[in-house]
Amino acid sequence: MLALTYPHIEKSDDQPAHLQRLPRIRVAQIVMDYIAYGWSVEEICRQHLYLTLAEAHAAMGYYFDHQEEIDQEITMEWQQVQENMTNQAAKSPFLPTVKNERKKAVNPRD
Repeated sequence: MLALTYPHIEKSDDQPAHLQRLPRIRVAQIVMDYIAYGWSVEEICRQHLYLTLAEAHAAMGYYFDHQEEIDQEITMEWQQVQENMTNQAAKSPFLPTVKNERKKAVNPRD
């Protein structure tokens, strides 16, 4: 079986695919802009000046060849964000106060 390599992209077994030059930037992060905003590679680079066109094209090429893997990573990240938001809201001492103030603003006679 032919093993493909992607210029500008590194992928180890236990880690998500990321840029070689900027290891904190994951392929999934670049792909999220493509999915969420419909941005072209050129627009992604305009919005993120630290990216080169070659890096963004390599990330998108990796995505299209490993779409299931990256989509799963994005889904897991989204679920984690939703869970964290729910947990933080439940622990917040300000949430009951904000809800009461909002309620008063909507129904000032209560």
